[in-house]
Amino acid sequence: MEENTIHQNQGIASFNETNLAGMNTAEAKEYILGFITTLKLTEKEIRSLEEEADKWENRKNLAASKNTDDLYKEAEAETEKINTKLAGLREEERSLKEGIAVMQRQLPGLNARERTIDPDLLDQELMMAAGLSEEEVKTDRAFVKLEKETSAEAALEALKAKMNSDSGKEGSF
Repeated sequence: MEENTIHQNQGIASFNETNLAGMNTAEAKEYILGFITTLKLTEKEIRSLEEEADKWENRKNLAASKNTDDLYKEAEAETEKINTKLAGLREEERSLKEGIAVMQRQLPGLNARERTIDPDLLDQELMMAAGLSEEEVKTDRAFVKLEKETSAEAALEALKAKMNSDSGKEGSF
């Protein structure tokens, strides 16, 4: 039961480590690069330990062939210790690869979010670039709104007038 809880907690930590929300694309790529670097170092350490394990396995076989039980037991203990480290590193390697894949799948979404344009923010930046104060911008927007409403009302009245004049023509035929 306790071991199961530990694995569940590691899964939660893994999710938090691979969640790129709140990062921009450059930050996310740098973060992923850190994982890739750790993966490469882990792979290098695995290769080194595999060589070490082979060396101790050969020593164990040599001790067995020479019937030296004390050397055999030491070589066997060392082989076991190295294999335990290898198992942990292989699990770490698997977890890193999985995490990198999860994060790489999130990159297109981050790219898409960065490409979106906030029209209000753009409008505000343009007004500021034009040298208008916030109060002037509010006044301009109020006038633009009034002009649109007045224009819409005038267009509606013109349409009503046209429809009324068209209705009168149809009745005269």
